[in-house]
This record gives sequence, structure tokens and C-alpha cells, in this order.
Amino acid sequence: MTRIIEDLKSAARKRAEFNRTYLELRYMPRNTAIDLGLFPEDAYEVAYASVYGR
Repeated sequence: MTRIIEDLKSAARKRAEFNRTYLELRYMPRNTAIDLGLFPEDAYEVAYASVYGR
């Protein structure tokens, strides 16, 4: 039972980290994103890979 709860907590932490990362990347000024080699349209994929791996 504790394993299930720990897995749920871990999943919730990862989802919260994904949401934060996604929003930061998505709403980063376009010029800043381009300077970093990113595009706001790619925010979902980049955030997903960052948090969950590829």
C-alpha cells in the first residue's frame, strides 16, 4: 500500500514540475527562447523530455 502512495506522490511531483517547466518555456519571450535555441511551440516536448526523459 505504501508503494502505491509513494508512486502517486512521485507522479504528482513530476506533473507539477512538468507544468512549471512547460509554462516557463511557453511564455518565455520569443527573442530569449530563440537565443537559447528553443521555440515556444516546442515547449511541451522540451518540458516532457526534461521531466520524464525521452
